[in-house]
Amino acid sequence: MALVRIGRRETARQAAARLTIMLERRLLLASQSPRRASLLQQMGLDFEVQPADVDEAPLADEDAIHYVDRLAKTKAQSQWRAGFVHLGADTIVVLDGELLGKPQDERHAAQMLMRLAGRSHQVATGVAVFDGEQLLSEVVMTTVTFRSIDSQDAESYWATGEPADKAGGYALQGIGGVFVTTIDGSYSNVIGLPLAETEQLLAAIGFNTWLQRRRV
Repeated sequence: MALVRIGRRETARQAAARLTIMLERRLLLASQSPRRASLLQQMGLDFEVQPADVDEAPLADEDAIHYVDRLAKTKAQSQWRAGFVHLGADTIVVLDGELLGKPQDERHAAQMLMRLAGRSHQVATGVAVFDGEQLLSEVVMTTVTFRSIDSQDAESYWATGEPADKAGGYALQGIGGVFVTTIDGSYSNVIGLPLAETEQLLAAIGFNTWLQRRRV
């Protein structure tokens, strides 16, 4: 009987240790995007930022879903630190199956904007979380429709400086929102981080977001 009780006592101690580790874990955003940082703050979460330095060039014949999922996972696993849950994400604009990344210059930005004008396109964001053992991910798609845009609109928009570092050459949450007529799906996904799915991934990996919010 004593041996059984000792075994139970050890099991309880181990469980308590695991629970303590889970409660003490912190969140790390593996991205330099100020937009993703702002969205995590909107979720009421405290976190550190450690941008992941990864090659974002797509692989040959890689579609949007596999592209953003691969990059999100790579970022989440980059330079992992004990005691943290790493969160990686990547966003791409897709038109007719083609991946539209960040514009190279003004001419490129104008070309992308004119291609998006008067049409619907998709925005794909991959989100991944990694705790040193588990790696969970999800890809979220949102459909965005633009109004008609002329060359003067494109030129004037570039002059604001906003589209230079944005996938697809526009920012929904900024001035670029004046081009958008409808959104089908997650609004925050287009900005760079789908809030509902991110919350679910963190919960699935055992990160207690509500405990942290009670501490705020």
